[in-house]
Amino acid sequence: MPDSIFSKIIRGEVPCHRVYEDRQVLAFLDAFPLSEGHTLVIPKEPAATLDALGDESAAAIGRVLPRICRAVLKATGANAYNLLQNNGGLAHQAVEHVHFHLIPRFESARAGLGTGLGIAWKAGKLDGAAGADLARRIAALV
Repeated sequence: MPDSIFSKIIRGEVPCHRVYEDRQVLAFLDAFPLSEGHTLVIPKEPAATLDALGDESAAAIGRVLPRICRAVLKATGANAYNLLQNNGGLAHQAVEHVHFHLIPRFESARAGLGTGLGIAWKAGKLDGAAGADLARRIAALV
């Protein structure tokens, strides 16, 4: 895995505004936020994508994400948020290190920032037979 800006932040070579840290997880304010309180939550394990992350690091992130969400909501006064996690360039991953974006949502811009993440969701329809076949194939590999 290539050295990333997040690796440098973990090592203390690049400063950040830390909001949480333990042995396996680091959370800090995004330097280019979409809204007030936009926070990045990263494992300290060097893994580019979620499927490459070890079980112990994944469990550690799962344990602290709700706590960090509650803290960001309380600190900002937001009552809604998006939790975004991208894997690979085609999925808009800009830094090759697993990271979760916790993006508070607001009715109007605050602190000179935006209102949060905008999403266009263009859903299709799952075909019954094709869905059943795909579910069987995935289940066999879990």
